[in-house]
Parts: sequence; structure tokens; C-alpha cells
Amino acid sequence: MQIHVGAGTDVGRIRSGNEDNFFAEADDRRGVFVVADGVGGHAAGEVASEMAVTIVSRHLLGLSSVRDAGAADLVNKSLQEANRAIFERMLAESDKQGMGTTASVMVLSDHGYLIGQIGDSRVYLYRDGALVQITKDHSYVQEQVDAGLLTPEQARYHPYSNVITRCVGASDEVESDIYSGEVRVGDVFLLCSDGLTGMVDDRRLAQLLMARSGPGRIVDSLIAEANGRGGLDNITAIVIQVLGLEAAGG
Repeated sequence: MQIHVGAGTDVGRIRSGNEDNFFAEADDRRGVFVVADGVGGHAAGEVASEMAVTIVSRHLLGLSSVRDAGAADLVNKSLQEANRAIFERMLAESDKQGMGTTASVMVLSDHGYLIGQIGDSRVYLYRDGALVQITKDHSYVQEQVDAGLLTPEQARYHPYSNVITRCVGASDEVESDIYSGEVRVGDVFLLCSDGLTGMVDDRRLAQLLMARSGPGRIVDSLIAEANGRGGLDNITAIVIQVLGLEAAGG
């Protein structure tokens, strides 16, 4: 597998600290990518997102392919372990009350992708000129959209647009959503926190992802776009360009 990866995070224009964390590591067999957006106040949110990224990546770095036995179960288990550790620390430390984090994780190899998601950090796929949001937000406004009470456009500007209904560490148990699919040469994946998607709509995201430049420069452009539109939250993005696949590998 041949991929190019760019990743970055930025505090934005309003917040005093950055509660986002990310992980991105890839070799010629597979890539492991995580974006986590902490909640519960600067100190606690930053701790929660860092714990999630550390625990999830540690579990998944041993995978060589999405076809490894039990790979999907391991993605889920990694999120459950992170949830348990964060919840127990929240109970043990009074200054960590209410902390939690979103987590979107992707394992990518020749034979496809596996995604685990909790919260409203997102994973997108740009393929053949079209941008598709693979994950589905665990949020109040998404529930309203699903019920037909809000349009997606209304949800973007709703005062409760940042209220999530599921996160890592808020309770002793949490359910993760698992997604899987094929990967093709030319695919571009984006993992990001809502500091990006809350500022930049999908149409503009697609325009930036199709740029004929490396993933690092695209990440810089995404962050600059979000900041240029207000930068109301921390902004994190990982961009993965798929350049080649080994038919018998992975």
C-alpha cells in the first residue's frame, strides 16, 4: 500500500487551549489514524482526548491488515478500553468531573478500511469527484435531522449543534459504530474534529480535498479555511491520499 498522510491541529481563534488530539502512523502494510475532541473543560478535555488517542492506537498498531482475524472486534475493544480508563479516572479525580472525548479511528490497508466512531468527529471519503461522510454524528442535531425536525442546513447553525449524545468516558459503557468498505487508488480520506466541519461546509471541504497538492498542504488549507471563517473551536484534520495498492498484499 502506498499512501501519503498529512495531519495537524490548531487551537483556533477563540479557545485558549487545545482539547483535540490525534494520531497518524502508516507503513507499507497499513495505517492507523485517530482524531479525538475532548469535552469537559480545557484541563479535563485535553486529558480525555490524549488518553483515548494513546489507548486506541496502542491496541491497533499490532494490526497488519483490516483482514486480520478479529480486526473489527479489536477496533471496538480499543474504544471500550479507552472509555473504561477515562471513566475510572473521572471518578477518581475531582478536577476531571464531566470529562470525555469523541473518537474517530480508522485502520486502512490494501483490502479496505475499518472505522470506529463515538461522538461527532467525522470521517469522509473523497472519491471520483464526490465527497461522502462515512460516519454519522452522535449529536442532538443529528437526532433532530433523523426525526425530520431539522434540515441538515438548519442543523449546521442550530444553537445546540455542538451537543453530543455519546462520548468516550462519560459513563461506564458506551456503544461504538463500526464501518467498513473498500479502498481504491485515488481515494482521499479525511478525519476531522467538529472545529473544522462546524466552520466549513461539505462543498468547500470537497474543493480543498481535490487540490493537486500534498496532504500536508491540504491540511494547512483546511485549518486556514476554518480559522478564516471564525475559528470558533479547536481544529484537527488528517488527510490520507491513496496512491497505490498491492492486490495480493495487505
